[in-house]
This record gives sequence, C-alpha cells and structure tokens, in this order.
Amino acid sequence: MSSTRDLSALRDLPGTRKLLQSLAVLDAVLCPQWESRYYMFDGAWGDGERSASMRNGCGDHWHAILCAEGMALVGLAHEAPGYVRGQPHPGIFAELPEVFHANLLHEPAFETSDATFCIWRLLEDDRWHAGRDLPADDGAQEFLKILEGEPRDYVAYAAEYFELEIEIADVEAIYAHRTLTPELVARLNPEADFGEAEAELSEIGYPRTP
Repeated sequence: MSSTRDLSALRDLPGTRKLLQSLAVLDAVLCPQWESRYYMFDGAWGDGERSASMRNGCGDHWHAILCAEGMALVGLAHEAPGYVRGQPHPGIFAELPEVFHANLLHEPAFETSDATFCIWRLLEDDRWHAGRDLPADDGAQEFLKILEGEPRDYVAYAAEYFELEIEIADVEAIYAHRTLTPELVARLNPEADFGEAEAELSEIGYPRTP
C-alpha cells in the first residue's frame, strides 16, 4: 500500500490525471449533491492549471495541483500521530520543487498550514517524491491507496460511503475514460440524472466521446 515511504505503486503523471478525473466523475454520478462528495476535479483551475481534491467530511483532505511542470499533492490526516494544528512537520515541504511553491505551498485554498504529507512528481521525473526526515506515520497511507488506480478500491469506498453496490466493470469503464452513457449512469446509480451527470464532464475535463 502506498505511503510517503513507498510511492512506487502510484501511476505516472498522465495516468494519475486520468484517474483523478475518473474519481470525480464517479462521485458526481453516485452523489448529485456536490458538497457531500469525496472527490472533485477542476479542469480550469488556473492559467494552464488543473486541481483535484478529496474531503471525507471528518477533517481529512488532500489537494492536488496539475500544471505543465508536473503535479504535487498535499494532504491532512488529522488523526496522524504527532499532528499539531498549524505546525506541519518541517520535513514535509523540505524538498518540494520551487515550481510548486506559489501554486500549492502558498496557495490559501490548499490549507498547507495543516498538512501532514506532501508528494510530487515533475514532468521529467521517473518516480514520485516525498520530503525527508518524515514522521513514522503521517497518515498518508489511507488516502493515497485510491491513487493506485485499483477499481476494487473505489467499489469498496462506494459501498461504505454511499451504501451503493456497484460493479467493478463499470468502475473500470470510467477509469478507462469510456463514454459516459445513460446505461452506464443507470447501472452505477439508478437514481442519478444522466443530464446532470453529463453536464459536469466539461468542468472535470472527462471526454464526452472516446
């Protein structure tokens, strides 16, 4: 399972972007009320930038910025041992590339003053990175698992959080960015409105056709 000490199971940058968009689409279908969703994606966050986020309603969250130089993600696991509000461990951002300072580290919307973990990957990198001298348990493991891109993890999350039993094949279809059809939406959530779900695709950046 992924942690800041072992990020080898995470996807590459294109795969991670695609996955983040897929998570947002699935949540949009399963939960029309956006304020109750875990996963969100903004395909037009800034000039040439996109953002993604997770909030579980219990005080834990992560925010990601995707830009031409790569991607960085900062998160808070509020039950992590050693977490002190407003005092991130100094090693979390110790080696964060300068390119992510303005759009992530110093971006007020990303709440970095309450972070317990941060990961990043530049376009030219062959792997993901985290800071140095990190705490033994920063809480990242629980919240990075979904980013390994295993459809069964989303199926388990949907059953627990939304109390919906969905088919792994339908999650695989969204993870593969297949066309969102009325039939697929109905299988995922019989109570969902296809028109409302489809209307969110442009904001997320999910393709309407293959």
